[in-house]
Amino acid sequence: MAEAVFRARIEEAGLADRVVIDSAGTGGWHEGEDADPRTLAVLREAGYELAHSARQFRPEWFERLDLIIALDSGHLHDLRDSAPTETDAAKVRLLRACTLPDPGSYATTALDPDVPDPYYGGMSGFEGCLAMVEAASEDLLTVVRAALAGRDTHDERAETSA
Repeated sequence: MAEAVFRARIEEAGLADRVVIDSAGTGGWHEGEDADPRTLAVLREAGYELAHSARQFRPEWFERLDLIIALDSGHLHDLRDSAPTETDAAKVRLLRACTLPDPGSYATTALDPDVPDPYYGGMSGFEGCLAMVEAASEDLLTVVRAALAGRDTHDERAETSA
């Protein structure tokens, strides 16, 4: 769900040629399966598209990724624990807390930082998750834009110092 929503935000922002969006789980329980039909129904109704096959996150991916987004604190801790280095662990952020000065320290806010897993509930849980993901995607877009601006500045410096 978050992949589909954020991909749409990136496309709307005109950044699709600069940002790659992908998703994976912290466990391999549903590896190879399509997204939950309820997820697909909620996304379709909201105008999003998703073609996705489940797979498990691999620690070797840290090297090529700039930012890794977890949807709940359990996944945040699992991903950080699997990081090969402290620098890699710092790449992991919680979606609903990604704009905090220290994204790992969400206790400073009244916001419940987790996007709950709607799997064992009804459609209203999927709809609620979509609303949370849509709201948080705006903040994530701010983070990504800032990172890209930092790269652009760094690239300009590299070009002028060459």
